[in-house]
Amino acid sequence: MPAGAGAAIVGILLLSGCSGGPLDPHGPIAGQERLIIFNALAIMLAIVIPTIVFAVGVTWWFREGNPRAKRRPDFVYSGRVEIVMWTVPLLTVLFLSGLIWTSSHDLDPYKRLPETNGRTIEVQVVALDWKWLFIYPEQGVASVNVLEVPVGEPVHLSMTSASVMNTFSVPQLAGMIYVMNGMLTQLSLQADHPGDFYGRSGMFSGDGFSDMKFTARAVPADRFQQWIDTTRTDGSTLDRAAYGELMKQNVPAQPITYRAVDADLFKAIVTQEIAPAAGPTSGRGGPGIKEEAQK
Repeated sequence: MPAGAGAAIVGILLLSGCSGGPLDPHGPIAGQERLIIFNALAIMLAIVIPTIVFAVGVTWWFREGNPRAKRRPDFVYSGRVEIVMWTVPLLTVLFLSGLIWTSSHDLDPYKRLPETNGRTIEVQVVALDWKWLFIYPEQGVASVNVLEVPVGEPVHLSMTSASVMNTFSVPQLAGMIYVMNGMLTQLSLQADHPGDFYGRSGMFSGDGFSDMKFTARAVPADRFQQWIDTTRTDGSTLDRAAYGELMKQNVPAQPITYRAVDADLFKAIVTQEIAPAAGPTSGRGGPGIKEEAQK
């Protein structure tokens, strides 16, 4: 086996053991995304490995001590060489284009997952400075920096930003997608195994960007319902006044839950009936985190 191929295989095996990233999927969307990565890698290695082997082989064959190597200073053109040089890259581009075409349709973010147990969990997501708001319109509750979902059931996210453009990312469940104020983005995800999965913002948005992260918590269906019931009996109501306070730039010390939510709040955010926040300003990016936390 060529040294390049062996190194590539060892690298793939090492990467496949990594946890917490896109190579450790725990849902159908993330699983398909990992398959795309491996398929694209295999297609590209089909040209990279032979090129490396050919380069090493030519160097070895035309070494000074090989009397069988012929020096041809007048060599200019070879039809067979030209065919190989153009056909291999062309096939690589065609295969990668086909992979991109099919996967872009299969993983269309607006494409919903098949329902399980006759339902899909609807969640409305708002990117704030510097936190994530999750509203459960059917259950009438909300949370900040915790996305609670039942295992094995599809979740449909309707997303927007109440400040600057941002990115929503849960590598182990659904990859990354952009969110902007005044616009509605959609995404579906599903967790096949219980666990806490790392989620975060993937775009710089001021001082608190590095701490703009959340936990996507997948639990059995009965525990999800228990969480809903508990949330309904604790915390405050997320009305427009409470949302105005939530919009202030800060990083919450711990997750927050709301027992009730204004039914028209998310629509008002998307349509900008509630004006978006000014966002981080130039320089240090608006009110500092320490100053805001002391208020």
